[in-house]
Amino acid sequence: MIDINKEIAQLNWNKEPRGLYEPIEYTLASGGKRLRPHLAIIAAEAVINGGLINSMDDVLPAALALEVFHNFTLVHDDVMDRAEVRRGQETVHRKWNNNTAILSGDQMLIEAYKLLAQVPAPKLPQVLKWFNEMATGVCEGQQYDMEFEHMSQVSIEDYLKMIELKTSVLLANAMRIGGYIAGADHSQQEALYQYGLNIGIAFQIQDDILDVYGDPKTFGKAIGGDICCNKKTILLLTALDTSDAESKAELLQWLMATDQKEEKIAAVTALYNRIGVREACEVVLEEYTSKALAQLDLLPANSATETLRELAEQLAIRKS
Repeated sequence: MIDINKEIAQLNWNKEPRGLYEPIEYTLASGGKRLRPHLAIIAAEAVINGGLINSMDDVLPAALALEVFHNFTLVHDDVMDRAEVRRGQETVHRKWNNNTAILSGDQMLIEAYKLLAQVPAPKLPQVLKWFNEMATGVCEGQQYDMEFEHMSQVSIEDYLKMIELKTSVLLANAMRIGGYIAGADHSQQEALYQYGLNIGIAFQIQDDILDVYGDPKTFGKAIGGDICCNKKTILLLTALDTSDAESKAELLQWLMATDQKEEKIAAVTALYNRIGVREACEVVLEEYTSKALAQLDLLPANSATETLRELAEQLAIRKS
């Protein structure tokens, strides 16, 4: 197995001007799950065909490009969300400033494409096509997410489509790209893509749950941020859909509160508890996890496929 952390640490950011490259180094050194590059590599291992791939090194440039791209989106997201903490440390725009976060983020996107250009030439056109479609999807999902903040009514179906674009397409394409480079046939590529798409949705649902019910020490950021900014998460939308008239009126009243942060988090969480929101959302999470697991029956039975099975189950119960 390729050591992704080691490979990322070996990327050279000791360049001038330091004001541009130091925030990139800071961001990539902050850790994270490295989920996207790991998925690309595991997908390759699940379908690897010795006649079509010389070594796992052929997959590495795409895996690294996916991780750098993902971190680029986080740097810019934190500016848009005015987030103060990411992975237990100050966000780039807080440690430096907004302009630095925007510019260093832009350079991270460029660096992702420079890594992607190292994909074996016969595979590069298709990989580039999927990567661009993925990047567009992420931007579209982020736009929907921002628009939802100012919309009085958002359906759960709209929310699921948004997180499919913002979160899931990155995981899905990590799987498909890794498998494609390793020689996956069309049906295997589709199974890998659908696995990633469904665990991505499950991952975001769990992220929404953790934002309310997680431990800040393990979650890596403050709890209740989504509540404070009235973010249209699956918890809020479920509460609005399933609450009785009295509870809904109370919830809507708290949504209008802007200067009672701690009280708002406590009150809305208590409402969620009373309505049974967490339990309802966990049912949806389990549904998407099951959909992801079903795709593995279409792949070769080997240790990599078993790793994907374990990963899907772990993501559904993760604490961070």
